[in-house]
Amino acid sequence: MAQVRQLRQKIRSVKSTAKITRAQEMIATSRIVKAQQAVAASKPYADQITQALSALVSHHVGVDHPLLHEQPTDNRSAVLIVTSDSGFCGAYNVNVIREAEALIKRLREQGREPVPYVIGNKGITWYRFRDRHIQETWSGFTDRPDFASAERIGRRMTDDFLKTDAEGGVGEIHVVYTEFVSMLTQEVRVTRLMPLEIQEDKGLDGKVPPAYDFEPSAQAALDLLLPNYVESRIFHMLLQSAASYQASKQRAMKSATDNANDLVEVYTRQMNQVRQAMITQEISEIVGGADALADSGGE
Repeated sequence: MAQVRQLRQKIRSVKSTAKITRAQEMIATSRIVKAQQAVAASKPYADQITQALSALVSHHVGVDHPLLHEQPTDNRSAVLIVTSDSGFCGAYNVNVIREAEALIKRLREQGREPVPYVIGNKGITWYRFRDRHIQETWSGFTDRPDFASAERIGRRMTDDFLKTDAEGGVGEIHVVYTEFVSMLTQEVRVTRLMPLEIQEDKGLDGKVPPAYDFEPSAQAALDLLLPNYVESRIFHMLLQSAASYQASKQRAMKSATDNANDLVEVYTRQMNQVRQAMITQEISEIVGGADALADSGGE
């Protein structure tokens, strides 16, 4: 009887866990659509500012900006790592951190000094637990990124890029984030954010590229566009990571719910076997007692 009670308690516990994982799965499913819409909404702006910036650099001789140039004298490389604030997302954060560590190792082999900048509580906790140096941290918005957060990050990264090593700056900036490909596929990407690599504007599909007039001047427009370009790219990466997180969470919670349901079936079958054994034992005892009474009465 004690074994039956234990199995019933296990079944109740697993069913409670299944309810929680099912609720988390439904929440993630509802948020994936909004995250995908946010990614789609940010893409036209990112494309347009990239096109305008490419046209400016390609067709205006003499315009220049420090963000466009290599800094060979600076030996420090910033690594911006985008993780999540929450868990329940399977290997989402593990994959990002693994790729970031591989990048850090490659940079060290090249003779550079990697400097981590971490977004998300999970990445912050991972580095602090191992007593690793972190240059700057941001958290509290990874589930639902906003442009104000991307703007803060972009300004900090731009400011550090413009500084020298002696001033605590960096010579290049890499970003490790997760790109949302589909509901089933999310891929970790490593992108060099600075110095910027602007492609010459040669038109789209053979068409003549649009003509831009820059006021008050091309140089002034470049000074304004480049920081905005950096911030828009960071914002797009944050949105991609948020959509990937929700998809990973939905998949992980569905797997956890399925495993819980399978475990309930196993415990239920074990409980039924124990109960059947107890019933069989009771019947055997009753039959044995009846036979004993019959034998004693016959004598």
